[in-house]
Amino acid sequence: MRDLTRNPWLRAGLLAVAAGLAVYGLASQWDEVHAALAKLAWYDVAGAVACVIAGLGCMLLAWRALLAGLGSPLPLSAATRVMFIGQLGKYVPGAVWALAAQVELARDHDVPRRRSTAASLVGMAVTLVVGLIAAGVMLPLTSAHAAGHYWWVLAVTPLAVACLHPKVIRFGLNLALRVLRRPPLEESVSAAAMARALAWTTLGWLFYGAHAWFLISDFADREGGRGGGWDTFALALGGYALAWAVGFLIIFFPGGIGPREVALIAVLAPVMPSASALVVALASRVVMTIGDLAWAGTGLALGKGQAIRPAAPAGTPPTPDPDPQPVPQRADGSASGDR
Repeated sequence: MRDLTRNPWLRAGLLAVAAGLAVYGLASQWDEVHAALAKLAWYDVAGAVACVIAGLGCMLLAWRALLAGLGSPLPLSAATRVMFIGQLGKYVPGAVWALAAQVELARDHDVPRRRSTAASLVGMAVTLVVGLIAAGVMLPLTSAHAAGHYWWVLAVTPLAVACLHPKVIRFGLNLALRVLRRPPLEESVSAAAMARALAWTTLGWLFYGAHAWFLISDFADREGGRGGGWDTFALALGGYALAWAVGFLIIFFPGGIGPREVALIAVLAPVMPSASALVVALASRVVMTIGDLAWAGTGLALGKGQAIRPAAPAGTPPTPDPDPQPVPQRADGSASGDR
């Protein structure tokens, strides 16, 4: 199975499927998407795309800092390839494909599976916590209706913040690794690495809020609402952060598609017509997908000069795995898979 996951043809096929599903998510709603984009100024869409690309870049640097803090620093080009090609797995139905893809891609750079798994899990937790804090601070000031409707999301914020304590992180990661039959971590994420990850993630969320601001401000100005000032940015940041958290926590939908849009419309409906809120939600989905595909394409381009280690031919002595899978033993000392 390990050799199968390292087969370049299989990887190319899985990548094509994931990218195809991402494009299909837009094509299946093309009439609505086209109508939504037609109502926005091109420069607002371009600004939103630029902010999403910048925000995703910040999340990359946060994940890279966590991985380095666990003892496996990666060059920026390799980190880009691992994170963003793997991220396309989120468009495949199921909650684990992106994580599994990142773990296998990181193995090409001799990153033990337990470290890449830990970095990705902690990165998700940090992104969720910072997003929940942004929503909890901004929404009561700008959309009390949305805060009341999605109180259950905001209620988990204190628990999520507590989960970032180093001792809690170490306990949770080692518990997850034990379930996966992996050795425990050699060391936990350092305080310095966590601080860098939090800083990059916070900056990333500000860019995410700016992308939503570009899409919302046009309607706010046109419809005589809030205008394009600070209150609109606070609504954009808090609203998108809440919508992202809803999509993340409801794991049954690929990439949060569906619940994220519903939540964003609920946030915006009290301050703009529902038709305009729908336009913003659809345009945001398009822009985020463009950002994912752009970064994945960048990762592919950067990885062209890096050979993927193919599966070894039959009869070739295996290369030692820095993160070997433990083999269960019977009472007589023989391996459980022996016959």
